[in-house]
Amino acid sequence: MKEADEKYHILVVDDDDRLRKLLFKYLKDNHFDVSVAQDAAQAREQMKRFIFDLLIVDVMMPVETGVAFTQSLRAQNNTTPVLMLTAMGAIDDRISGLESGADDYLTKPFDPKELLLRIQSILRRSELKSPQKKGVLKFGEVEYRLDRGELFQNGELVVLTSVEAVLLRFLAQKAGQEVSREELGELTHNDNLRTIDVQITRLRRKLENDAKAPRYLQTVRGKGYILLPD
Repeated sequence: MKEADEKYHILVVDDDDRLRKLLFKYLKDNHFDVSVAQDAAQAREQMKRFIFDLLIVDVMMPVETGVAFTQSLRAQNNTTPVLMLTAMGAIDDRISGLESGADDYLTKPFDPKELLLRIQSILRRSELKSPQKKGVLKFGEVEYRLDRGELFQNGELVVLTSVEAVLLRFLAQKAGQEVSREELGELTHNDNLRTIDVQITRLRRKLENDAKAPRYLQTVRGKGYILLPD
């Protein structure tokens, strides 16, 4: 589990305003960092800004159900644990939720203490699967906090633009893997790939000792970029 000074970050995705607010307060009171989204579209925007330790997702949401949303995450190789909330009691409905890639489900109405126990169990299993996950990427004197999407140099917060934050978060998730310029362009809704190169150059200035001879954020000729932390 995380160190004492680190909080798990949970995203609550539910179109029920009342339940969303109740979960936000309850989880905050139990020492979690919490973000909220009222539908799958808002959840995706939140996931561009932060790396979450757990998603709590309602099944019956308009436009895109929790099952469809979870399926799309797994199709993109996103392994963030998902706890699904459902008002449906039928076994087939529960099975479809688990088959979509959810790690567990909880039927409404539920006891808040049971929710907490389910969350703790999922997080414990997640850590056992990935014992090497430390939550921090190091680039010499610079550190990137994966859970909060924050960059520090010698303990001082480094200000990132919104585009830089999105790019660095994505590259951090793909650390050690080649990422194409087209992927980064799609991520930032930018068709001009030259603009992506400019943004990467600016980001390098915040990561590297010498941005002209990058060690950590390197160019892959004919492909794109790769992030190589210490």
